[in-house]
Amino acid sequence: MRSAFDRLISGAGLLIALMLLVAGGLLTWATSFIGDQVRNQLVMQDITMPEGKALDSLPQADADALRPYAGSVLDTGAKAKAFADHYILVHMNASSDNRTYEEVSGEYVAMTDAQKASDEGQALAGLRQSLFMGNTLRGLLLYGYAFATIGAIAGYAAIAAFVGAALMLLLAFLGYRHAKRQAAEAPVVGGSAQPATA
Repeated sequence: MRSAFDRLISGAGLLIALMLLVAGGLLTWATSFIGDQVRNQLVMQDITMPEGKALDSLPQADADALRPYAGSVLDTGAKAKAFADHYILVHMNASSDNRTYEEVSGEYVAMTDAQKASDEGQALAGLRQSLFMGNTLRGLLLYGYAFATIGAIAGYAAIAAFVGAALMLLLAFLGYRHAKRQAAEAPVVGGSAQPATA
């Protein structure tokens, strides 16, 4: 009875191990696919991370965040986040006196046609357009960062799945070995074994 139970549990362990192996394989594929897509999409933007005077003109905290990537091609989620938050946003805030696109756009919409046609109105229209483009680029870069993060999490999950599969295979092997030992040690039902005769 114990031997049959051990075999049943070991069989369930093998099934779980198989499921974990399949999950690990799919998660590995997801990690690779997401990583390739994020890199390809970012490289297509042809952005080089700021260096030299471009960094020196930034606040110290922002320059420090960008310095590890200085002069390199923007091709990872981490670089995309750094560029979006510590370069584009800094320039947007500097040009708009820390006003958001919504605030600037609201000011422009509230102007009369004559005010919009004035030099001040045209400058505000240009700022509005610049903030819109900055927000759009920031959003796309931060989407890249988000997907890169999901890819990294999938990679860690794949490792966990493979480790879990290996553990379940080991436990299943030990279970089958224990079941075999139990079957060999079980007493014969219906009487004891007869001694051998010469």
